[in-house]
Amino acid sequence: MGRVRQGVDRRAVSGRAAIGTTMLTAGALLAVVSALAWAWRPEKVDLSPQQLRDTATHVVVGKVLQVWTRAEESGSWDYTRYVAEVQVEAVEKGDGLVPGQLVYVRYWTKEWDGFFGAPPPDTNGHRGLPAVGVRSRMHLARNAYDGFGDTRDGGFNVIGANGFAAP
Repeated sequence: MGRVRQGVDRRAVSGRAAIGTTMLTAGALLAVVSALAWAWRPEKVDLSPQQLRDTATHVVVGKVLQVWTRAEESGSWDYTRYVAEVQVEAVEKGDGLVPGQLVYVRYWTKEWDGFFGAPPPDTNGHRGLPAVGVRSRMHLARNAYDGFGDTRDGGFNVIGANGFAAP
C-alpha cells in the first residue's frame, strides 16, 4: 500500500497566493488609473489670438487696480466669481471706452468638490487671471456671446477661458 501524505498541497497554496497577488496588482492598477483620470480632465480649448479678437466686442490693455471675489456653491462645484477694476491704457477694439477710464470686468473659476466620483467633463472657467498691479490685454464681450454663453446686461465679461493675454 502507498504512503498517505499529510500536509499542505503546495500547488494549492501557490495558486491562492498567485490569485491574491493578481488581485492586489489589479487593485493598485485601478487606483493609479483612477488618480490619473482625476488629474486629467477635459478642459475648454484655448481660442487663438485671432479667434479671441473676432469674438470680442472690446479689446483693451489696462492695469488691474483692484479685484473683488465672491464664493458660491452650486451642486458639487465651488465657484469663485471675480470683478476686476481696470484702468484702460489703450483700446484696441470696441466703442465707448477711452484711455484713462475705469472698466469693471467679470470672470470666474470653479473647482469640483464632489466627495464621490470624478468631475464630469466641463471647464474650470477662466485661466491666467491677472493680479492686482498687472497690465493685461483683455478680450471682452458686452451684450454678446462670451465663450460660455450670452450676456445681455451691459456688463463686460472676459471671453473664452484664455481671454487674458500679455500686452
